Amino acid sequence: MKYTGKVWKFGDNIDTDAIIPARYLNTSDPAELAKHCMEDADKGFAKSVSKGDIIVGGANFGCGSSREHAPVSIKAAGVSCVVAEFFARIFYRNAFNMGLPILENAEAARDARNGDMLTVDLATGTIENKTQGKTYQSKPIPPFMMELLNSGGLLEYTTARMQKA
Repeated sequence: MKYTGKVWKFGDNIDTDAIIPARYLNTSDPAELAKHCMEDADKGFAKSVSKGDIIVGGANFGCGSSREHAPVSIKAAGVSCVVAEFFARIFYRNAFNMGLPILENAEAARDARNGDMLTVDLATGTIENKTQGKTYQSKPIPPFMMELLNSGGLLEYTTARMQKA
């Protein structure tokens, strides 16, 4: 899986309430959640993000409460993937379970700027900042996790496996 998109840069400790505020957790409709994605971190994000754009976060992206709504809102907003210095572990797992591609690379996350163009290759772990002419190497996504992403998430993966059985 390879993605190219414009960077939306956020800082450290972006918690799940900044990604999708608790006041919107009364719905699980992805389209509705997308309208409020990153609202408390950047009021204009949901209206300005384009399909395929990439969120770049700092350290501890997705910390806070365990809510699947956070990766669902990011994915539904059209974001192709998220790159961060590192993710809160519960967000990391929820992202894969919901089919949101993510990759950790501290140097790439620190160097990226709003508006830069990135190409992220999950299979090889390569992140290329086309604007700055820099390439970074991360650990590739393990095959099982790639299967989850290729399926669209854990539910879709499990459903497909059960239908084959």
